[in-house]
Amino acid sequence: MFQSIQNGRIKMVFIIVVLLFFLIVFRVFYIQVIEYEKLNNLASSLWSRNLPVQADRGRILDRNGKVIAGNETTSSLVVIPNQIKNKEEVAKNISEILNADYEEILRHVSKSVSIERIHPEGRNLSYEIAEKINNLGYDGVYLLKETKRYYKYNDVLAHVIGYVGIDNQGLSGLELMYNDYLTGDDGSIKYYSDGKGNKLEMPEIYVSPRSGLDVNLTIDLDLQLVLESELNNAVSKYEAEGAIGIVMNPKTGEILAMSSRPTFEPGNYQNYSVETINRNLAIWKSFEPGSTFKILTLSAAINEGLVNVFDEHFYDSGSIKIAGATLHCWKHQGHGDQTFVQVVENSCNPGFVELGNRLGKEKLFEYIDRLGFGKKTGIDLNGEASGIIFNLDKVGPVEQATTSFGQGVSVTAIQQVAAVGGIVNGGNMYTPYIVSSISEPDTGITIEEFQPKLKSEGVVSKETSELVKYVLESVVANGSGHNAYIEGYRIGGKTGTAQKVGPDGRYMVGNYILSFIGFMPADDPELVIYIAIDGAHGVTQYGGTVSAPIASNVLKSAINLYDIKSDPEGIPKQYEWYETKYFTVPDVINMSKADALKQLAGFTIEYSGNGETVVETSPKAGERIKEGGVVKLMLN
Repeated sequence: MFQSIQNGRIKMVFIIVVLLFFLIVFRVFYIQVIEYEKLNNLASSLWSRNLPVQADRGRILDRNGKVIAGNETTSSLVVIPNQIKNKEEVAKNISEILNADYEEILRHVSKSVSIERIHPEGRNLSYEIAEKINNLGYDGVYLLKETKRYYKYNDVLAHVIGYVGIDNQGLSGLELMYNDYLTGDDGSIKYYSDGKGNKLEMPEIYVSPRSGLDVNLTIDLDLQLVLESELNNAVSKYEAEGAIGIVMNPKTGEILAMSSRPTFEPGNYQNYSVETINRNLAIWKSFEPGSTFKILTLSAAINEGLVNVFDEHFYDSGSIKIAGATLHCWKHQGHGDQTFVQVVENSCNPGFVELGNRLGKEKLFEYIDRLGFGKKTGIDLNGEASGIIFNLDKVGPVEQATTSFGQGVSVTAIQQVAAVGGIVNGGNMYTPYIVSSISEPDTGITIEEFQPKLKSEGVVSKETSELVKYVLESVVANGSGHNAYIEGYRIGGKTGTAQKVGPDGRYMVGNYILSFIGFMPADDPELVIYIAIDGAHGVTQYGGTVSAPIASNVLKSAINLYDIKSDPEGIPKQYEWYETKYFTVPDVINMSKADALKQLAGFTIEYSGNGETVVETSPKAGERIKEGGVVKLMLN
């Protein structure tokens, strides 16, 4: 009996031992095989350290691949406090090289952390400073690759691009809006150390950083540089308070150039006021448009069949009475009897009041809404304003009248460009945009592409569009926009002179926003341009005097950049007495020398050959040259 109990106990102990053995084997197998990777990583994390390697930020490029915002390689200083033996000596020498406070550097190198970045004193170090620190040869002091945003053209396109902080994070403009695309993935250098921070003799592991994606713009850098130069010249010449310039393709909504003044350098944004760096006036500033707004009133009246611009006449006495209020024309004595084409050429306020009366307030404000005023255009930039338009129930006869010639409403420059683009583009209005695609930096492969977006179709009829283009071409050839005229090319446009409203809500004396909005070629526009100069001094206060010539200079550059062909079919210019006159060279091929001379009266003639019949001319027939210019006749 006792032996049987003893044997049972032995068996029980044996079974328990066997079970424990298999349990230990299973546990070892579980740890060594199943949990190995997890436990190894946990162990590795206790004695591995990562030195960060910053990724390059994606570039911002123009439509032709030219870099506007790129990167330059700098160094960043980090320390591993446990590896630094003489902390006072290290802090002293580094603080002298960095021209930094000794106590602050000593605080960094004495911290109880595994890795400490010297911030901000040790960020974005130049090659010379980094070399001096490297030559010290201290243990625990490391220089790591860091990239700094580089704006090659300083303040060019500043408000559009925006700027980044010291950690390369976007803070405004496209740098902020597309920060997720532009930001890359940082790499690292992994090394191993013991519990005291001493580096172990184990191979380092380098994890390569991955650059951010490139943002490609619709901007043409060459045209942008021209616009920037013209605005700089205008602000300097007229001591202006501000300036705005936009060039857009009306057939797509692509912004080809955009700038405003005052401006700033994104690489030194800390040196400017918050208002300067954060206000892109081309999309943020709303103001009374003045006579450029008359394009809307004209288009609405023509589209509704309320005016025959060629046959109908309007008599301007210099003022018009509306509901007991007297509204004046800019020309005190008035323009007298005019066709409505001449009303537009002369920018006659009473004539546009008449067109506004024919439309009525409901129809006038219907077109204001249709053409996008009072709401954002949807351009892919932050900070866009909506402008201010009268509530219809608060519009009386006077408000209707002033609105018809661009007073009392508040709009943005981009709204005007988008609206005029829709009117001259056959009635098709596109949403303005400035980013064309996102692409891989190394391969150039497109990740995301942004197409033109048709916002409104039929804002006016094609017939209305054609007629408005003709009338506005006549404004440049014969009217207030004549300073935008380019010999041999067809330009349409409208000037604007808007009195500014002060902080007290009253109109300011002698303080205007002078503007011009135009398009080229007038018969089939490829470009819409808007120029506004705010608070010009020492000059006659008219948009045609100040802004139209600036627009003309930009368009002349566009002619060369885009190889726009001349067109002799445009409306001939009526020259003022002080202007240089141009004339078309007549066709005298196969004429006798004597007959050719009669046709070329007023030109200076030179001959090549001694025959009596003209076989060729230079310049050729149809080209336009200055009065008294040289025409060479080649005789048989």
